[in-house]
Amino acid sequence: MLDNYVVIDLEMTGLNAKRDMILETGAVRVRNGRAAETCTALLCTGRKLSEDVIQLTGITEKMAAAGRQPEEAMAEFFAFLGDDVLVGQNIIFDYSFLKQWAVNHNFSFERRAVDTLKLSRQFLPKEQKKELESLCTHFGIVRRNAHRALDDAWETWQIMEILKAKFGAENPSAFEPKPLQYKAKKVTPATEHQKENLRQFAAYHGLEVPPDLDQLTRNEVSRLTDLWIAGYGRMPKQNRGRAE
Repeated sequence: MLDNYVVIDLEMTGLNAKRDMILETGAVRVRNGRAAETCTALLCTGRKLSEDVIQLTGITEKMAAAGRQPEEAMAEFFAFLGDDVLVGQNIIFDYSFLKQWAVNHNFSFERRAVDTLKLSRQFLPKEQKKELESLCTHFGIVRRNAHRALDDAWETWQIMEILKAKFGAENPSAFEPKPLQYKAKKVTPATEHQKENLRQFAAYHGLEVPPDLDQLTRNEVSRLTDLWIAGYGRMPKQNRGRAE
């Protein structure tokens, strides 16, 4: 039976691992079924947070602005994970962001994991809701600071241990960690030269610059530029910089 693992939970700026960023990390290292150590950090992503994210997490832009630099915080987080098996609620979602980060920063990150959401679907009645809040209510776990990474990881650890105690003896194979599968390609942010060319093109043709321009990748800006050129034609050379 799995007794040693790390529970993870992340909060993000959005739902797309290729375009959005990790906003907060949370992890609980478990040894012999007991919480032994924690790791958490709020990241200064430099991005404007949507109202949906602010309302969901309670993390304001002021709080995020005072957070840690992503490179430093994520290096610490990956070091904390070590080689442990991962546990999480809908673990593939969090893993997709970790995997994308790893690929973008040129290192390998392959893991085995146990998903408390899948376990809940396997063992709990169909009518029982399976999201974290409902599971906490069902198992009598006090929930504090919902949708903050460390608190959610702490509650997921408790759910994991309850599920093990209730169903593990008769279904040990269900608690065996499985390899996580998520394909990620390196994503490179758009260059300042690309973005400036797009701004000039928009100004010349009276177009609106995408509000999320600073979040677009090189490929996304290139595709948008090509689409605009196809629809409006190129700018005169004296009005544009050299396209990349």
